[in-house]
Amino acid sequence: MSPRRRTTGRSARSDVRGHGRLRRSQVITTYGPGALVDLPKDSAIVGGLETWPRRGDLEEICEPRLSAKLRGMTEGPPPSLYAPPPASNDPREPVRGIRAWRFPEWFVVQEVGGGQDDGPGDRQRRRSRRLVRRTALDERGRFDGQSVVATRFVRACPKGHVDDIDWYRFVHGPHDPCRHQLWLDEHGTSGDLSDLVVRCGCGRRRGLHEAKEIENRPLDDCSGARPWLGRFAGEPCQLPARLLIRTASNAWFPQVVSVLSLPEGGSAVDQAVAALWDDLQIVDGPEALAFITRKPAVADSLEPFSRAEVLDAIRRRRSGSMAERPVKQVELDALLAAPVGLVGDLPIDADFHARRLPDSAWRRAADSVAEGIAAVVQLHRLREVAALAGFTRFEAVMPDINGEYDTDVERAEIALDPSWFPAVENLGEGIFLQLDTAAVERWLARPGVATRIDALAVGHRRWDERRRAQSRGAHARPFPGGPYVLLHTLAHLLIQSLAVRCGYPAASIRERIYVDADTGRFGLLLYTASADAEGTLGGLVQQARSIEEHLAQALGAAALCSNDPVCAWHDSGRSLEERWLHGAACHGCALVAETSCEMRNDYLDRALVVPVIGVADAAFFEAT
Repeated sequence: MSPRRRTTGRSARSDVRGHGRLRRSQVITTYGPGALVDLPKDSAIVGGLETWPRRGDLEEICEPRLSAKLRGMTEGPPPSLYAPPPASNDPREPVRGIRAWRFPEWFVVQEVGGGQDDGPGDRQRRRSRRLVRRTALDERGRFDGQSVVATRFVRACPKGHVDDIDWYRFVHGPHDPCRHQLWLDEHGTSGDLSDLVVRCGCGRRRGLHEAKEIENRPLDDCSGARPWLGRFAGEPCQLPARLLIRTASNAWFPQVVSVLSLPEGGSAVDQAVAALWDDLQIVDGPEALAFITRKPAVADSLEPFSRAEVLDAIRRRRSGSMAERPVKQVELDALLAAPVGLVGDLPIDADFHARRLPDSAWRRAADSVAEGIAAVVQLHRLREVAALAGFTRFEAVMPDINGEYDTDVERAEIALDPSWFPAVENLGEGIFLQLDTAAVERWLARPGVATRIDALAVGHRRWDERRRAQSRGAHARPFPGGPYVLLHTLAHLLIQSLAVRCGYPAASIRERIYVDADTGRFGLLLYTASADAEGTLGGLVQQARSIEEHLAQALGAAALCSNDPVCAWHDSGRSLEERWLHGAACHGCALVAETSCEMRNDYLDRALVVPVIGVADAAFFEAT
């Protein structure tokens, strides 16, 4: 494959020279290595990390907890994190970006006509275009003087492998050596697979809809091709190849690992090393430490500690040994430990600044709708770091409720030998709500709640059975439990209410759900963050004082959906539409933009939050 374009970025953006711009975060969430992209004149697949600039030309991001989590998903020492390459607006500077390779290598000629006719009527209804390989194009990228576009059909597997379809084999089978001209016939105007036929000049033809029949392996076994890592970077694969429309939304699902930067704990020497980490991160032994301590500021801060203590603290921070606990449990500890107080003075360089609001600042009445809320925490400042660990195709692999990916999950690698990962850091603000533990326990003890949760668990089991049947070797995934579904649905309802008054659109507000059943701690964080150097402007965090009003509005809107009673009566265990992970939830009430949701809009049920039509005894909150 020949290199075609480069993708670069500056500050919060990445640039495709001559083809517009991409935001830096899109390199992590939308157009990372292995993603299939359409450019104005080309189609391409984004190259792996080997095609990125040298690490010395990239901006390093320091987040030891995230590095430690990524170490558990890979082999070797904790990997480094680097931001996507910066772009320059100066045309005199050399291009430093991400290489993309032209893909696929089969094209459709835009001239209509030619081939065989089945009769006068067929000639009027059918449009025939030639299918040609890249090697048949001239130096201007044309065929026979006609413009071409890349075919929108390729073959792939859930592990991320992707390759061109062997069109001759698809039409003729494995033993026919025919190499006459191939045609793509379109019957009708819908563009549906049932209206598309691949035809050979010899007369053989086959409907493209047959390529969807996975059981018959019409596209043969997966070739194991990984063109984003190079022409010869394939690996063995036993899965059947599946038809993939390269511009479809299921062509690339990133596996993003994210953490919130938290205050440093540990001993005094650990805190001192953390404060000086910009200087000390290059220290790899006594000689390097002696050199760094020539700086007076470093020497003064480390004077109370011996050289051995400092080196041990540096090794602990670099190895990430402090981050063995699940990501969200560590974050929950920090959120619940926030001191009570109002805004106060904000540290200019703080990555995490949280204050628990006094009850008198947000609770208006003892018997209000917020009776089940134990605490409200304002996060005036937060820093989120997200890294791309790999990707899948066809179906997304989501982290568990603790924010952890299974270590044995199948994922496509973004480098031949990944020793570092692309990452972005976002600054923002948020609101954290803690549910009252006693109220949750009383709610779970009610018979109606248990019945509703059991029904949702049946739907989960049906979904998991189908997932494991389609992805051989996949492990069973546990049901997240009733408290998670409750908090997840409540977060979606509050996002829609907050977006009306906080100044940010709903798609910019994200969620993190915290469920620690062992210690009886339950909460949700709603936050907004951006890659801009100054973060956000405080519109969301100030809504914490009006959380009762937002809760009343959210519950009132959720009690009746525009699709009721169909939505309220949806049975996830008997779903004809295969919406097995939804209870009373649809686009008319509880679903939000997937950029906001940590579970891709799954595990939602209004009936666990507020009484709905036909289910009045499972709600955590009373009707408003």
